[in-house]
Amino acid sequence: MINLSKGSIISLKKNETNLENIYIGVNWGKISNVTSSFFGLFKDTSYENVDLDASVAVFDQHNKLLDRIFFNKTHSDDNSIIHSGDDRAGDSSNDDDDNEVISVNLKKIRSDAEKIVFFINSYKGQEFDTIPYSKIRILDNTEGRKVPFAQFNLSAQPEFKTKKSMVMAKVLREKDGWKFVTIGEATSTLKIDDTIALIQAQYL
Repeated sequence: MINLSKGSIISLKKNETNLENIYIGVNWGKISNVTSSFFGLFKDTSYENVDLDASVAVFDQHNKLLDRIFFNKTHSDDNSIIHSGDDRAGDSSNDDDDNEVISVNLKKIRSDAEKIVFFINSYKGQEFDTIPYSKIRILDNTEGRKVPFAQFNLSAQPEFKTKKSMVMAKVLREKDGWKFVTIGEATSTLKIDDTIALIQAQYL
């Protein structure tokens, strides 16, 4: 599996064949709160649920918004992109189980779609520097079984303070297929529509 970093670009091909069905999995952790008791001799750890919302925005070559897929609209208009549904908690341990999954059938994507952007919003307004980790990974499902293809791990960073959304990655159409570009930039927008507007202005 390929480990990606910010700005990484990979072609969505395997053995020179274009991938047709991919899964974008998003995974994140709960916030741990440690409290001391009995003069500091004992420590208790409690976990605060984190409700991140993974979403997708589809644009044409002129950066016009064609479609958006999120927890309240789980299927794209052409049924090429399907959202697994809303996870409102996160994980108490750093595992490899995706909290929300977005399946993309690249062969069914509407012909005028050129750019597909994946992003997450913190529904409760929890800031990204307090969330222990967030991950995005690509799984190849072309042959009917999910095989991890590439991943991008993003740990909490001090510069994420006050940031409540994140532009994770984008998939761009090329003449002979698609390419995946990691972004990993935290932003201050809270609502999905505001994040989409920011993506149109800065990330396409």
